[in-house]
Amino acid sequence: MDKNIINELVSILGSENVLTSKEDKINYSYDATPDVQRYEPDVVVTPSSKDEVVKLVKLASKYKVPLVTRGSGTNLSGGTIPVDGGIVLSMLKLDRIIEIDAANLTATVEPGLVIQRLNEAVAPLGLIYPPDPGTVTTATMGGSVSECSGGLRGLKYGVTKDYVMGLEMVMPGGEMIYTGGKTVKNVSGYDLTKLFTGSEGTLGIITEIIVKLIPAPKYRRSMLVIFDDLDKAGKTIADIISNKVIPATLEIMDNVTIRTVENYSKIGLPVDAEAVLVIEVDGSIEAVVLNEFDTVNSICTGNGAVSVKLAESDSDRDAIFAARRAALPALAQVRPTTILEDATVPRSRIPEMLKAIKDIAEKYKIRIGTFGHAGDGNLHPTILTDESDKEEMARVHKAIDEIFSTAIKLGGTLSGEHGIGMAKSKYMEMQFGSSGMNVMKKIKQALDPDNIMNPGKVFWRG
Repeated sequence: MDKNIINELVSILGSENVLTSKEDKINYSYDATPDVQRYEPDVVVTPSSKDEVVKLVKLASKYKVPLVTRGSGTNLSGGTIPVDGGIVLSMLKLDRIIEIDAANLTATVEPGLVIQRLNEAVAPLGLIYPPDPGTVTTATMGGSVSECSGGLRGLKYGVTKDYVMGLEMVMPGGEMIYTGGKTVKNVSGYDLTKLFTGSEGTLGIITEIIVKLIPAPKYRRSMLVIFDDLDKAGKTIADIISNKVIPATLEIMDNVTIRTVENYSKIGLPVDAEAVLVIEVDGSIEAVVLNEFDTVNSICTGNGAVSVKLAESDSDRDAIFAARRAALPALAQVRPTTILEDATVPRSRIPEMLKAIKDIAEKYKIRIGTFGHAGDGNLHPTILTDESDKEEMARVHKAIDEIFSTAIKLGGTLSGEHGIGMAKSKYMEMQFGSSGMNVMKKIKQALDPDNIMNPGKVFWRG
């Protein structure tokens, strides 16, 4: 990078906030995504205010330098990897809770705020911010909005886009715009808030976020349900929803995952089970919660559950959820490389998708553990492999191709909560067709004509 650009960056931020050493830059050449190429940025900057962000964007626009925004780097689609070098813009210093407005059930925050901190701040008010990605204790609000992340509560409470009410954005030329607001109803003009939510930093930079809060549920009941057949588990999922019960959590683990979790944490899971469901119903009226709980229990036993373990205490509940939350760390211990995918299908097609994943694993002679948010069709086929084994990786890539093509054929989507980034961009036309892709490209070209905002993401470059 031209030394004049570095000097201008230093004049804006101070030398301590402009990192140019090889040692510093290599830390920003990758994120939590496995099996993707690393790219080193030319420089890493850490602004402390939105005014500095505006100046940085104007500088990048002036010199047509790529600008990649980054939070904690926990994303799983290669979304923060600087494929064209340029400037990595770390937002971690913009981490304030600007306002908690209990009267309007909103919070206004900066993008570098860790999601868990927001929930800790609103809990004394009897409120929650429902989106809860698996990395909730480290993931930032800005990253979550950019990827439109989900989580274990997505079935009942929705995902990030359902809670973003307004945004403050710095556009590629350095102009600041404001979208949405605190009003419950707002249909003035195009819905720019929804456009920017999930845009993965390719259209602008978020500097402020207004989110919706909701009252925390007062009552909850949880269970761990064990099945000896995947089809029975799948039918149970469909029957629960068709009986008009929407659990807060409805998670699934297959046999590979069950065995791995039990070996990892020794929490008493039956290693011969074909599937386990983790289910929780919640609400503000105890009688309603108990009625839904009884309905779910009856459906599970009626569909041939081998056993239903009910949580009688908070410690029992914690143990049940520990099994589900241990899925990824347990699977990650098995082989050097863990590829966590994010295929999503209509929930009625879950049994077909689970069977397809099992068949794909056998076809390509690889090990896949599947878990995920069964209630909303969002499955995480997790491939256990070793990226140094080139022959095996060739089979893995063919398996991934088939997983996504199967999801699309079943009426599904490439991602339920991880985003596209660079990891899934080559599949986008398969889902949207050339016409759909052209519409997206026109939006990108109109808002970012110099392609400086997180280039190389969402759109396949071959």
